[in-house]
Amino acid sequence: MKKSLLAAVAMLAFVACKNKETHVESEDTVIETQNGAMEVDTDTINEDEDITVEVQENGKVYASFGDKINTNNALTQEEMFKKYKSLKPGDTVNVKFAAKINDVCQKKGCWMSLNLADEKESFVKFKDYAFFVPLNAAGQEAVVTGKAFVSEISVEQLKHYAKDGGKSEAEIAKITKPEVKYGFMADGVLISK
Repeated sequence: MKKSLLAAVAMLAFVACKNKETHVESEDTVIETQNGAMEVDTDTINEDEDITVEVQENGKVYASFGDKINTNNALTQEEMFKKYKSLKPGDTVNVKFAAKINDVCQKKGCWMSLNLADEKESFVKFKDYAFFVPLNAAGQEAVVTGKAFVSEISVEQLKHYAKDGGKSEAEIAKITKPEVKYGFMADGVLISK
């Protein structure tokens, strides 16, 4: 009987802990680091949301996603474009760069495109699909660290995509060159607030 009562009490405690929202009676926690301060909002944590850490560097505030990174030694978008142009399909390079966010996946924030020079873009995905970025991040400045790579899409594949996309035969016939794509697999992202 005592074991049954103990099990029932434990089950009630477990169910009580499964509430959607946990309130912590404290103020924001600020952690000083070598590269600045990190602020963690601990007042309300909702289990359906990611916890966003704010990083303050050089007077700017960034939301941090994935691995913890800083802005030190980040290449500019122009420098990153030059680096991409030096890569061949199949090459990868570990790098950190800063650029404006052009677009974000509007379904769940699972990719973003970053501006490069000459109206080119870097298509950024997130390592192991482990984190996402806010859907409204377009237009903000981002710093990403991870692996940059170049891939080439063949004329045949481009024509296939165009056909699947409902393009006309005339539009498909205009596809005569392979397309070079600049990709990036990010382990850490900072987005200006």
